[in-house]
Amino acid sequence: MTALSEFSVRTDGQTDWINITGEVKKAVSASGVREGICVVFTPHTTAAVTVNENADPDVPRDVNLALNAISPDRREFHHSEGNSAAHTKSSLVGSSLTLIITDGRLLLGTWQGIWFNEYDGPRTRKVQVRVMGE
Repeated sequence: MTALSEFSVRTDGQTDWINITGEVKKAVSASGVREGICVVFTPHTTAAVTVNENADPDVPRDVNLALNAISPDRREFHHSEGNSAAHTKSSLVGSSLTLIITDGRLLLGTWQGIWFNEYDGPRTRKVQVRVMGE
């Protein structure tokens, strides 16, 4: 059994983390899959998805500080749109996740949540969820 769903995410700032755990859980529930996997994908080159702590609001801020240190905006970049740092951050974090479904639910740790990461906003973005299993 497979199911594909899509939802939109509206980001407010140039850099933004949006908790999408609830939307992904809805997609898993609607699929009827009890045992399988869930792939979360964003079809954008300046955004990403990740699993990270879902309890302390300072975690997204701290991760963004670290990513800004790794990939600051630089005058030497040649990309005409001026968002090369956003492309680098997206590549580092990644555009997809594969998660386990067991007993009809996502298998996440106690503190884990699924996050959409914006690096070139504000924008309206897409997230696609493919659920596969039995």
